[in-house]
Amino acid sequence: MTDDGFAAQLAIGPRVRKSPYFDATRRWGAKGFSIYNHTLLPIWYTDSVDEYWKLLKTVTLWDVGCQRQVEISGPDAARFTQYLTPRNLTSCAVEQCKYVLLTNEAGGIVNDAVLYRLAEDRFWFSPGDGDALLWAMGAAISSGMNVTVREPDVWPMQLQGPSSIHVARKLFGDWVEELGFYRLRETEIDGIPLVLTRTGWSGEFGFEILPHSSDRGDELWETIMASGAEWDIAAICPSAIRSIEAGNLDYRSDITLDDNPFTLGYERLVDLEQEADFIGKAALKRIAAEGVKRRLVGVEIDCDPLPRLNEEWLPIVDGDEQIGRITRCIHSPRLDKNIGFANIPVALADEGTTFTVRGPFDDARATVIPTPFVQRVKSAG
Repeated sequence: MTDDGFAAQLAIGPRVRKSPYFDATRRWGAKGFSIYNHTLLPIWYTDSVDEYWKLLKTVTLWDVGCQRQVEISGPDAARFTQYLTPRNLTSCAVEQCKYVLLTNEAGGIVNDAVLYRLAEDRFWFSPGDGDALLWAMGAAISSGMNVTVREPDVWPMQLQGPSSIHVARKLFGDWVEELGFYRLRETEIDGIPLVLTRTGWSGEFGFEILPHSSDRGDELWETIMASGAEWDIAAICPSAIRSIEAGNLDYRSDITLDDNPFTLGYERLVDLEQEADFIGKAALKRIAAEGVKRRLVGVEIDCDPLPRLNEEWLPIVDGDEQIGRITRCIHSPRLDKNIGFANIPVALADEGTTFTVRGPFDDARATVIPTPFVQRVKSAG
């Protein structure tokens, strides 16, 4: 990460949390960190392209303890969990996962999350970078439902890449081959109780490992790295390149509170006809009837290969007027294209439409293209 043009320092004080894998990530080469959900997140080991190819070709381990879990339990846990999201959860079985959006009373997106159902009356939300715990706690107070909302001592890590199946089989047994996409099971490694899920933010085949406590985090990390040595396991950070290729959206970048599910093209995550009530139901019905004014779309940007940009957003302009923004963009090594997401007026959202992007380069042309740019890998082999 030498293309920033400056050297920055990040003070690590007691108010910024470290995952139980923090020391291990330093030993395995982490050189840079960001703050995500008030927690340190490794963002740099070697360089983004090298780590990208390791993810695509071998197996990688990520410290994503910053994905702070929101646990909902109690007699009304299922009803309250449904109250937080417009996605219909009646078909969500125990040991199943669902990708969901959390909406506010205006239909805006408070956060996105992967939902894990661990029992009939116990759920975990694994949210993006935002105070989802406080939102859920506040909603519980006024809901009149009998639920407990808390942050459990759970610190996720992700095992991602084509060889992750071999490492998982060595760690857990042959049964991992039968664990379906977006399914979970309670298990253990060397007496460390944990939840294993077939989820992940990489776009590649992989697993998420969520230990029930932080007590043996360093030991768990080293056990996994040792098990993966014969498959050239590498410690890396979440790959922005691969996430964009796969169409994985990032809260606070591609998704904001000003967006609603229809802006993102996430109609499948909204059931306005379900019997259950949820926060924002009336507003989303109105938005669905009126139609949206903006869309988030995939784009190809015609310019020299883009580094990972530090700017918050890149403006999309019509003359001197800003009409939209590039929310994230990157150069894909295997596609040899600059790809990203654009939040634009709906009139410009049709495939093939072009517009001008202004950034730390000469004005460039962007063209709307379909997403995902590269399909997710959902099965091994």
